[in-house]
Amino acid sequence: MPTSFPDVFSLRGETALITGGGTGIGLAMARSMVSAGARVVLVGRREAELAAAVKELGAGASLVVHDVTKLEAAPALIARITRETGPITILVNNAGIHLKKPAVETTTEEFQKVLNTHIVGAHALTAAVAPGMMERKHGSILFTGSMASLFGIPLVIAYTAAKAAMVGMVKGYATEFSPHGVRVNCLAPGWIETEMSRKAMEGDPARKAKILGRTSMAKFGTPADIGWAAVYLSSPAARFVTGAVLPVDGGVSVGF
Repeated sequence: MPTSFPDVFSLRGETALITGGGTGIGLAMARSMVSAGARVVLVGRREAELAAAVKELGAGASLVVHDVTKLEAAPALIARITRETGPITILVNNAGIHLKKPAVETTTEEFQKVLNTHIVGAHALTAAVAPGMMERKHGSILFTGSMASLFGIPLVIAYTAAKAAMVGMVKGYATEFSPHGVRVNCLAPGWIETEMSRKAMEGDPARKAKILGRTSMAKFGTPADIGWAAVYLSSPAARFVTGAVLPVDGGVSVGF
């Protein structure tokens, strides 16, 4: 294992599958991982966005169109990527959808749809990729959590349930997988400037002011802040880190 800078943060020789990798935080993680030497495979439903991302990222990137809620297709997806690109050594469960709605108006169907994308779909991919990682005694699995993993946020009950569930999943997977050389961790982004976050705050200036008011650094983060944190957690520098939730939030989770 590398023991000196910068090699200890290198992802050379790694292959990362990133769901929801065509835009926002997923694309930022792909950019950072490619810069760190990894090959990345972007997975998502919208081919045009994935293709634009791959064009930007260059030869170190490829794409596969796939809907993570098609649970039965997860093993075939992993087999295809392994056959075409090589064994997956990093899995980033980043795909997600947002629903802004009062809790009492959130239907069970809407609630289930959010859980299926964030939780059930992520489990299907994790269960498909983890056996190979454990057999090779090498792998890193990341989940993209949220401030909603850590405290209550109004008007996003289904999203909050999904992101809070991730914390338990990460700890559960970590206890099972880590003895076999596979680390499992979670990033908890604060409020990051993305299309999804902008939509969440549209027409709600009071909410935006409240967020900035309780963020110690008094600003929004950038997608790159999450990208480099993902590189760290996937790199040899984090070889003794598993079952962790890393807030990248400008201090929003630590006080007012």
